[in-house]
Amino acid sequence: MIQRILVLGGTGFVGRATCERLIERSGAAAGRIVVPTRRAQHGNAVRSLPTLDVVPANVHDDAQLARLVAQADAVINLVAILHGSEAEFQRVHVELPRRLAAACQLAGVKRVLHVSALGVGPGAPSRYLRSKTEGEAVLRAAGLELTILRPSVIFGAEDRFLNVFAGLLALAPLVPLACADALFQPVWVEDVASALACALDQPSSIGQIIECTGPGQFTLADLVRAAGRWSGHPRPVLPLPAALGRLQAMLMELAPGTPLMSRDNLDSMRVPNVASGMLPGLASLGITATPLDAVAPGYLGRSHGRARLERWRGGVRRD
Repeated sequence: MIQRILVLGGTGFVGRATCERLIERSGAAAGRIVVPTRRAQHGNAVRSLPTLDVVPANVHDDAQLARLVAQADAVINLVAILHGSEAEFQRVHVELPRRLAAACQLAGVKRVLHVSALGVGPGAPSRYLRSKTEGEAVLRAAGLELTILRPSVIFGAEDRFLNVFAGLLALAPLVPLACADALFQPVWVEDVASALACALDQPSSIGQIIECTGPGQFTLADLVRAAGRWSGHPRPVLPLPAALGRLQAMLMELAPGTPLMSRDNLDSMRVPNVASGMLPGLASLGITATPLDAVAPGYLGRSHGRARLERWRGGVRRD
């Protein structure tokens, strides 16, 4: 069993679930899991896990990355961004895999698991998908024992997808929605984490590209309506024509903070975010995909229902 695992992006949404699965996988024969982060507070969510070390490091620095990789038997790369400029996508999705490949070659580390995305391929329509395509190519050309996972949109209790829409629906009387007909096949974060842990120990997964999807396909409008229904805020959805949708996304990009949707996201949604059926799926790792409606109603109902209760309590006057 591989004992020393370096998890890049281990403090994020998928990373936290993955670290928990890796620890469950090792059990009594636990090795060490190392999670680098540039911001110490980001490691708080995983710092208390047994056999896991959070270390201060910048993985975009060649020397620091090389030191981390030299102490590992395997590397899992989860680092990704959904929004950014061309240069930012290149830095995260292409240059980091290139640095990782070089560090692995220098240290003699062969085993690498890399999380990419559905929809990658030559001629992909968005900066996000094109950079993900390049990142895959860099790692495949490096002579590694590589497994690539391509998930659809990932849902879970801390997701930035269904939770964001549920929060928006709590405030808006209706939702004007770009790309309402875009197709998704949502996958539970715990199934993606399990896939990474299983693939790590299955030599048959080396050289494979595994599509990580749930059992159901939904339009974006379907998912937004479901988020409203499950969170207790059912609202009508107003599909927008392409030109208005693009204008909406541009205005969202100009707002402070992380945009709910960008023009690059719209470009990505031109490619159905569903399994091709031509590559192995979760079943190849012995995993039965969890349906969206078996999980999402529970966390959306709890979190957003609690928020409504707290707002109501805050408005109660006590003499």
